[in-house]
Amino acid sequence: MSKAIQVAKAPQFPLPFSHAIRSGDFVYVSGQVGVDPSTREVVGETIEEQTKQCLRNIEIVLEAEGLTLDHVVKVNAFVRPDSFPGYNAAYRESFKEPFPARTSVPCDLGAYLVEIDVVAYSKSTRGN
Repeated sequence: MSKAIQVAKAPQFPLPFSHAIRSGDFVYVSGQVGVDPSTREVVGETIEEQTKQCLRNIEIVLEAEGLTLDHVVKVNAFVRPDSFPGYNAAYRESFKEPFPARTSVPCDLGAYLVEIDVVAYSKSTRGN
C-alpha cells in the first residue's frame, strides 16, 4: 500500500502532486526546484545556489519520513544545458560516495536552473 506525504515545511505549489509517496521501503520524492520554502522565490542566480537549495528542499521532505540524502539511491535531474559543471560541483558537495544512480537531462526550465526528484530506500543507506 502506498502513502502520500505532504510536508508543511516544504515548498507549496498549487499543483496536483504529493511531495512524496512512500511505497513499502521506498520513498519517491517529487521534483523540487531551488526556491525558498516559505516564499517560493528562486534562491540565487547560479546553478550551484539553486542546486543546493533544491537538495535542501528534498532533505525537508525526506526528514518527514526519518530519512536523509544518504538514503537516496536514484536521482533524476533536469538541468539547464550550460549548467552541468556547476550542477556537478554542488551535487558532489551534497552527496557522499558511493553516489546514487543518476540521470541528468538537459532542458530549459525558465527561471529554474534545475529540478531534481529522488528515490530513497528506507532500510539502509548507500554503502551499508
